[in-house]
Amino acid sequence: MKLRLIAIVYILIFLSYAKAQQGVSKVGTTAAAFLEIPVGARAMAMGNAYVASATDVSGIYWNPAGIARISSGQILVQHSNWLAGTTFDYAAFAIPLGDLGSIGTSVTAFNSGDMQVRNENFPDGTGIYFNASDVAISVSYARPLTDRFSVGINAKYIQQSIWHESATGFAIDIGTIFRTDFIGGLRIGASIYNFGTDMQMTGADLRQFHPIDPTKLGTNQNIPEDIETASWPLPLNFQFGLATEAIKTADNRLTIALDALYPSDNFESLNLGVEYSYEEFLFIRAGYQSLFLKDGEGGASAGIGLQHELPYTNLSVAFDYSYNDFGRLAATHTFTLRLSF
Repeated sequence: MKLRLIAIVYILIFLSYAKAQQGVSKVGTTAAAFLEIPVGARAMAMGNAYVASATDVSGIYWNPAGIARISSGQILVQHSNWLAGTTFDYAAFAIPLGDLGSIGTSVTAFNSGDMQVRNENFPDGTGIYFNASDVAISVSYARPLTDRFSVGINAKYIQQSIWHESATGFAIDIGTIFRTDFIGGLRIGASIYNFGTDMQMTGADLRQFHPIDPTKLGTNQNIPEDIETASWPLPLNFQFGLATEAIKTADNRLTIALDALYPSDNFESLNLGVEYSYEEFLFIRAGYQSLFLKDGEGGASAGIGLQHELPYTNLSVAFDYSYNDFGRLAATHTFTLRLSF
């Protein structure tokens, strides 16, 4: 019964926006685009093909069901110098609760950096600076429903700010992972991201004052008015993925992953990734994102990782790096530190 209910929810949400696309990409028609910036150097090095492989704390972003089976507490931190001089930061924490499942939380922050206010009278700047910043805070819960099937959910608070204006919204993510005995333990993952409220900017700068009739003396020169901005939906996305171990021995593992993406603000595409592991200590990864996406700027990715358990402690440290090519938007370098305790 639970599996049927989850399947029905996925189908209804997917149809609600797939029908609305009607062959139009709708790029640039959603709010809070920072929610689409990927998280975790491991996932990014694998071309963002990660929805079925997200079995660590980064699953809070990729697939909340991924934290259902973690065996220890985990912390992940990330800092990226993102595109066009912006910065992106992410931190997440997850901990198992035994038979009750697992809980987690995350904070996402995006910042444009300081920019000068310019207008027609001061095209080189007025000497006043402003910036645009975005924040999302999530809480997560996940648990195994059977020995093969796990489900998870995120609840998110979202805020966007630019100068004196801001907008807030709320959203949920729902994810599932199903483990099979086929083809080296094939895993099937699915997630729906950012199903929530529309966002609308409000703030002090949207309050203006105008005269009733500037051609006549004695009229009120300061009639207040509030400019009403349009509301915009969140970037809804359905991501379905497969992952399996093509090679798995005592010392070597080769994982292959493939994800299909169905976003509300773009066309469908595929992500492909591979990961080679030697003794679960050294990791070499490669991938390609946005395959078959019309006018997409996604491209090749690669990265490495190291994981080591500190002697005489229960602490394990993982360091990951990824390089991602974004075509005309240049490339990004991402570093992630993950602690297990």
